[in-house]
Amino acid sequence: MTISFPRLIGLLLLCVLLGFAFLLPLIHHGDPLEQDLLQMLHAPSGGNLLGFDHLGRDMLTRLSAALRLSLGLAALCVMSALLAGVLAGVCSALYGGWLDRLLSMLGDMCLALPGLLLVLLLAAIAPDSPGMLWLGISLVLWVEFFRVTRATLRPIVHAPGMQASTLLGFSALYRFRRHLWPALAPVLTTLTLFAFSSAIMAVSALGFISVGVRPPTPELGLMMTELLPFAWEAPWLLMQPVIALFLLLISLNLLMKKESK
Repeated sequence: MTISFPRLIGLLLLCVLLGFAFLLPLIHHGDPLEQDLLQMLHAPSGGNLLGFDHLGRDMLTRLSAALRLSLGLAALCVMSALLAGVLAGVCSALYGGWLDRLLSMLGDMCLALPGLLLVLLLAAIAPDSPGMLWLGISLVLWVEFFRVTRATLRPIVHAPGMQASTLLGFSALYRFRRHLWPALAPVLTTLTLFAFSSAIMAVSALGFISVGVRPPTPELGLMMTELLPFAWEAPWLLMQPVIALFLLLISLNLLMKKESK
């Protein structure tokens, strides 16, 4: 199996960010909430590679914790949306009829509200609740999985091979693995990366407008808001969450690029 150069760069970049987020705490012990006002706005140095923020908190530890939160929350949202959307799409394509109409109507209802507005409404019901953030983003994302799965599988369900397997009495699991999954897997890979990127942007955007997680929890969007007043005094601080978010999104976009022929 060969991998194109852009995808290789994206994969390496994502591995570096994952290592920074999840392996750094093993070698750099620190509390992202610990304050030392004597170190306030201290520039990066040999002892502290990313410096200290306006409350004297270690930026290296906070940036690592913020990446863990964004990656973990986005992964949880995407997994929930993937399971719900694919299961609904497979059932809709296989059985059709009233079940297909009911699931399609649910999808249309979720799309009737702009995604950000739906998340804001749920966040307003239970402020400072990561559970509502997870629920809102998952509700926005599952519709794409459902629609793509349904549209991909409907022609295959009526294909001769699938009909023959049904008449011969093969189990639903066998039919899914033999006929449906090979067509669905490539589409789901790209869609999952796209959803992961969308979830990370949503978490950061909500943090930036102070709707997602609350201070002092380290989160990329929230860190940008906190450090914005010190942009002229200590520009390196604001650039750190911006660069981390940019690298994370560009790595996912590179992984989504099609192979050149």
